[in-house]
Amino acid sequence: MTTDAAFLSAQELVALYRGRKLSPVEATAAALAAIDRHNEALNAYCLVDAEGALSAARASEDRWQRGQPIGLVDGVPVSIKDLIVTKGWPTLRGSNLVDRDQAWDEDAPCVARLRGHGAVLLGKTTTPEFGWKGVTDSPRSGITRNPWNPALTPGGSSGGAAVAAATGMGALHIGTDGGGSVRIPASFTGIVGFKGTFGRVPAYPLSPFGTLANVGPMARSVADAALMFSVISRPDPRDCYTLPTEAPDYHETLNGNIAGWRIAYAPSLSGETVDPEVAGAVAAAVKQFAKLGARVEEVPPPLPPSREVFQTLWFAGAAFLVSQYPEDRRAHLDPGLAAIVAGGERYSLKDHLAATKAREALGVRMNHFHQKFDLLVTPSMPITAFAAGHDVPPDSGLGQWSEWSPFSYPFNLTRQPAISIPCGLTNAGLPIGLQIVGPLYGDRAVLNAARACEQAFPFRRPPLAGNLS
Repeated sequence: MTTDAAFLSAQELVALYRGRKLSPVEATAAALAAIDRHNEALNAYCLVDAEGALSAARASEDRWQRGQPIGLVDGVPVSIKDLIVTKGWPTLRGSNLVDRDQAWDEDAPCVARLRGHGAVLLGKTTTPEFGWKGVTDSPRSGITRNPWNPALTPGGSSGGAAVAAATGMGALHIGTDGGGSVRIPASFTGIVGFKGTFGRVPAYPLSPFGTLANVGPMARSVADAALMFSVISRPDPRDCYTLPTEAPDYHETLNGNIAGWRIAYAPSLSGETVDPEVAGAVAAAVKQFAKLGARVEEVPPPLPPSREVFQTLWFAGAAFLVSQYPEDRRAHLDPGLAAIVAGGERYSLKDHLAATKAREALGVRMNHFHQKFDLLVTPSMPITAFAAGHDVPPDSGLGQWSEWSPFSYPFNLTRQPAISIPCGLTNAGLPIGLQIVGPLYGDRAVLNAARACEQAFPFRRPPLAGNLS
């Protein structure tokens, strides 16, 4: 166990509170100190409510002293991505189109669940404008940087949450994932990011990107991600897609036993090229599953290319989103977002329905795939972090973020649970991510396999945060 309170896990914090060896006030103060130390350089948070956090921590401290905690994460410091509505705080979505001067009087379902379990809310983490891309910079919030190398991007769109997790600015973090926005930054920053089965975590207001969009936990360990998932995966009547509660809670069945499981390893998902260092690290990490008793089989690319399908739905969603704002204000948009809005406006209803049918076929294909395999393992990303302030790697010749993230968005199309966990570093010292994908409703299996593999690849602090490993 680390002696630095900012890097204690949520489960460690709760155990220390229970034993009266640490106070929620001390843990919150440590998280706030990490924010003071790193946020100016990294831009993980766009809003910090130190006074509100310390007040909530004092209330939690009083409950623990009376032996009456109110939930699984009572007193644990938590951040909320600035796409998620939070009572008392503006949710500006990284956009100059959003008016700060309005009533902020409602909590999204995940925020309400966290409050109900006693979490200490620290503030809002940065996002690109409306979460539209796979890196984190916006006209409103500026550029967010990677703690492994501040010249590089942490990925996105939940890049602020990933940086906060990696540098001790809170133990648990809410992200969103419409095409990889939890898993991309998890891979680039060396943390854990989990996108559950669509509908498992309720959302409100529902995303303009429709059934591609998910809410999910980001943390420094699989156990903490599972704990947070247990808290936020309760149904909410404001979400028409919400799924019923599964019992027992996810963190309670996290035993790491995968003996006999059938695991498919796909070095390529649809024939894409993978950086050799990434490919080598993932191939080495896959051997861990076999060591733990799983039956691992390398398979050819299991899916056809699906970027055009995804982009049709994503661009159309962006066009619908921006159409809700006055036309004379759209000059303030991120130029890249403006470009995909223009593309989305050109799609017809027929185009959208054709993409929806193609999406359904992908889902059916993966349903059949999982008749043979319990899980699919791939790289999380084919590359590592690149220069900050760019939507695509400089000099790559690529046009859109979806061109360099081919392993993530297909599983938004198919609605399957998928997690990114760290599995090593490049020679340049940059994190590499491994993705584990389960069948629909196989959230528990994904978390359990991730927990098993994680034993060989525990979290490492980035250099900026004092890597002790």
